Amino acid sequence: MTRADFLRLLVTSVALAPLARARGASSIPDSPFPIPGSYDFRFTRLMYESGDWDVDQRMPSNLIDALIQYTTLRVDPNEHVLPLADPRMLEAPFCYLAGHKLVEFSPDERRNFEKYVRNGGFVFVDDCNHDIDGLFARSFEGEMAKIFGGDALGKLSKSHPLYSCFFNFDGPPATGFELNGWGDDLVHDYLKGIDIDGRLGVLYSNKDYGCEWDYDWRNKRFLAEDNTKFAVNVVVYAMTN
Repeated sequence: MTRADFLRLLVTSVALAPLARARGASSIPDSPFPIPGSYDFRFTRLMYESGDWDVDQRMPSNLIDALIQYTTLRVDPNEHVLPLADPRMLEAPFCYLAGHKLVEFSPDERRNFEKYVRNGGFVFVDDCNHDIDGLFARSFEGEMAKIFGGDALGKLSKSHPLYSCFFNFDGPPATGFELNGWGDDLVHDYLKGIDIDGRLGVLYSNKDYGCEWDYDWRNKRFLAEDNTKFAVNVVVYAMTN
């Protein structure tokens, strides 16, 4: 059974549809997804050799807290870090890759990235420079062109299911870094992605969501609006498609 088959089984047999938006909701019983510890979801950060992969170190805790608060997914409370070249990353339900510097995959990294995505995996990639002409953006987009073809990475429409699979958004939420002129001083009103057989396998952002969500999760209560709600959509979409 492939990872994509497991995801479909997870959706049909544990009924993610009635995900409760409250911390006290009941847990999902008997999940068939093979994550040690009987978790439905774990956060996996991808380590790659060429760049600064270990950015936004508090972001995973914030995303995990949001999933626990709003959904009934059984969430592993710990971030996991795996080298992209390590075959174990092929079993992860969700992967995150980010940085500021050069992205130049080794042959093993390139092979695993392609295999993972083509076999049903989901990678959320965030450009911490918030700069469409920056080093990370240019080099990562070049890698995607080598692997999937020059036209594979395209803009997502505002009607994409990503924006309505849990919370409703009119499009990708703006970040404070965009509004404050960080990076290329532009508000990017789109996200990009790579579709594999009608399914989004790579979600790519120049909006620097990683930095936007990089704060102590206990300080979230001081925000007028929880800015990690969009992270919930990203994960729910990844787990149900």
